[in-house]
Amino acid sequence: MGKKHIIETNQEELIKEQEKIDKKVAKEGPGGYPAKAVVAGTQTGKIYISSTYNNTILTLTNSKGQVLAWKSAGSVGFKGTKKSTSFAAAKVAETMANICKKLGVIDRIEILVRGIGAGRESSVRALITQGLNVVSIKDVTPIPHNGCRPKKVRRV
Repeated sequence: MGKKHIIETNQEELIKEQEKIDKKVAKEGPGGYPAKAVVAGTQTGKIYISSTYNNTILTLTNSKGQVLAWKSAGSVGFKGTKKSTSFAAAKVAETMANICKKLGVIDRIEILVRGIGAGRESSVRALITQGLNVVSIKDVTPIPHNGCRPKKVRRV
């Protein structure tokens, strides 16, 4: 097989590595999330649910609109057509609720739903059942008002 190499580290090297980790945590904030998440006065947050035929994406922002965290069905671990199911959307919403609890600064949440997909209702239900204080639920799906002018009729 071969010889096994044993790597020995000095006490100084361990201290340097710990300092690097401490700097990174101070820059990012608790739990690896951005430091802008933990700002006094960010008691309300918004969760944007973008539900398409292929995927469900949840984005958590603070009251100013700065993105704190996001999750999608693909990032949770679903692949292919399973990403578009309502079960996947519920799992994404559960992980987003856990992130909200880890951040700990968000008391009230507004939910904005966009798109037409299987994950619309199930993700909202999952967020509510996780114990988040949902203030409002809005549907912000873009609706065309007569749209563009149609093409000319084809003459043969």
